[in-house]
Amino acid sequence: MTTSVVLVGVGGQGILLASEIAAQAAVFMGYDVKTNEVHGMAQRGGSVVAQIRYGREVFSPIVSSHSAQVLGSLERIEGLRNIDYLAKGGLAVISNQKIVPVTASTGGIPYPEIGEELLLRYFPRLVYIDAVKHATELGNPKAANTVLLGAMATKLNLSEESWFEAIRQSVKEKFIDINIKSFKHGFSLAKNK
Repeated sequence: MTTSVVLVGVGGQGILLASEIAAQAAVFMGYDVKTNEVHGMAQRGGSVVAQIRYGREVFSPIVSSHSAQVLGSLERIEGLRNIDYLAKGGLAVISNQKIVPVTASTGGIPYPEIGEELLLRYFPRLVYIDAVKHATELGNPKAANTVLLGAMATKLNLSEESWFEAIRQSVKEKFIDINIKSFKHGFSLAKNK
């Protein structure tokens, strides 16, 4: 069986690094891995979508509608915007971070006020966390992406050591410890959900 994972957010949140870590973790487990990224205006705060597919043999990097076992979002509206990727019964891990786009901050279009209660209507299997707050408390707010990955990992068939090795291979040496610590914390937040 092929496992499909989608990570979403906005430019600057570390979605591409998170997808690299997830892909590497699957490679370390011996899986065939394909990835796909869409990040056109990412440097200007635009949407970023990363897709990871792994299994014994994977033929396409594209995650089709309603087929992802896990959807991870570092921004709550981006989670809703990409709901169609998630399979029925799939897990959504969404951080409560709110990044207001320029169109809303200048008064053009209001940013919708949503919270956990509304998200639960759309995502029956939801882990709603404050990834930035947790990462900040651990020592580095930029590790919010690995807090999110840790929470997502509770529902993915990859070993803990494969995740740690992927982090070691993907981040600068001085950030390895904080990212492993953040991953473990995210896992603990979601393991009973």
